[in-house]
Order: sequence, then structure tokens, then C-alpha cells
Amino acid sequence: MNHIRKGDQVLVITGKNKGQRGDVLRVDGDRVFVSNVNLIKRHTKPNPQANQAGGIVEREASIHISNVQLFNPAKNKGERVGFKTLEDGRKVRVFRSGEVVDA
Repeated sequence: MNHIRKGDQVLVITGKNKGQRGDVLRVDGDRVFVSNVNLIKRHTKPNPQANQAGGIVEREASIHISNVQLFNPAKNKGERVGFKTLEDGRKVRVFRSGEVVDA
């Protein structure tokens, strides 16, 4: 079970995009794709069969999962995440300050 999941709002903590915040689009193993963070330009050929025009396409590149932290809106900063089992048996993510991430 990963600490970071699709749809989470994360904060980049290291690298050239340090301090940027965005939503996780996709998680591929130990790499995450964050919206509007780590943008690259890709030169694509046109594909008439798929009705795709060629040109320069700007899209997100992956970031290693250790370089992002889950964003805590209550404290307005990135925070470490742990796991806790509730009384009803559910396993939920919790911030280190004690607040439950998964409602």
C-alpha cells in the first residue's frame, strides 16, 4: 500500500520543481506524475490513422515518489504519512500530526 495515491494533492520537496504543488495523475511503481509539474516538450510525428496532428506537445514527466510529500491543507504544508488501523478494522493513512487522510 503506497503512501501516495492517484488524486492526492502533493508538494514537491526536492529538485528543480521544489515547492510546486499539484494533483497526482498516475502512480507507476515508485514514480508519480503530478499535474503541471516537471513539464517536458515532446516532439511527436503526425499519425493520420489515429487522427493525431504532429508537433511539439507539452506534458508531465515522472517524479520519484520520494521527492514528493502529501499536502496537508490544515497546516498548509507537506507532511509525512503513516498508517493506522481503526477500531472497525479499516487501515487508513494518517498524517504524522494525527489527522486521518482517508475519510
